[in-house]
Amino acid sequence: MTPSHKELDQQLPEDARAWLDEALAEAAEAAEAARPAAEAARAPAETTPAEPSPYAAPLWELRFASAGRACGQHYADSVRTLLLVEARAGSATLTRLYQQGTAAERRAVLLALHHLLEGPVALPLVEDALRTNDTRLVGAAVGPYAAEHLDPHAWRHAVLKCLFTGVPVDAVADLDSRAAGDDELARMLADYAAERTAAGRAVPPDLNHVLTLTGEQSEEF
Repeated sequence: MTPSHKELDQQLPEDARAWLDEALAEAAEAAEAARPAAEAARAPAETTPAEPSPYAAPLWELRFASAGRACGQHYADSVRTLLLVEARAGSATLTRLYQQGTAAERRAVLLALHHLLEGPVALPLVEDALRTNDTRLVGAAVGPYAAEHLDPHAWRHAVLKCLFTGVPVDAVADLDSRAAGDDELARMLADYAAERTAAGRAVPPDLNHVLTLTGEQSEEF
């Protein structure tokens, strides 16, 4: 669970607290300023729309990038998530920050998805992260947003991705409920274990746990 602003205030040093207060205020201001444009976009057009202006990143997005330096890497995920929530970042902003960001910034976007979006609009970001072998991104990609929106086929492969990249399956949100009674996942796990055993390679310790969750008898590969 992401720490609240109050909890971070109790943990951060004074200079970082001041930085965070300013950053969150800038994010809230940007969210408020964006409301008229969002409402106008939903309204019927009465005039020819003006040409879009070149994009200029608001101050909070610059803060998003520098969160690790300002508050420490240990708190960077939490700080960035708070900024995204305070700014009420939509799918376009989240996609831009993900595509342009470092691995740490991409991780923060993935962790924030379930706080900000409804529907599967951001699944391309999850799918992109799952194609990597970066355990920071894979672990963030299998959170609550993926649990709600990945289809069964993609979700099963996400679980396997965790196993062969070494991401603990504890990172997989709603693992117990989604794995329960999933015969196809059980088959995939057994096949994967058999392949590893035949090749003389160790089977990931978490595999038997997930296999048990499907309702199949664990064989302690």
